[in-house]
Amino acid sequence: MKELTEEIRKFRYERGWGGNPDARSLAISVSLEASELLEHFQWVSAEDAIKKDKQAIADEAADVFIYLLQFADVLGIDLKDAAQQKMKKNALKYPAPQVD
Repeated sequence: MKELTEEIRKFRYERGWGGNPDARSLAISVSLEASELLEHFQWVSAEDAIKKDKQAIADEAADVFIYLLQFADVLGIDLKDAAQQKMKKNALKYPAPQVD
């Protein structure tokens, strides 16, 4: 993830898109791109959406991921560690049922 984050920084720099954008703008961008992802599934089944627009869906998912990486970069969040910590919290909050 560090390599990809650096690649994203370089991409922005080479195009003159400034240094680190602010967290607020990036949070908004994550939400907007996630909404664009949802548009592919509006009024159709998941299967039909994927069959029709799988590459476009992948592109939108990548946009969400790229903005989320930038957001984490600005805030100094290690997303892998944050996800692992969140899974531990979720395991405590939602314990698996006991199997007999």
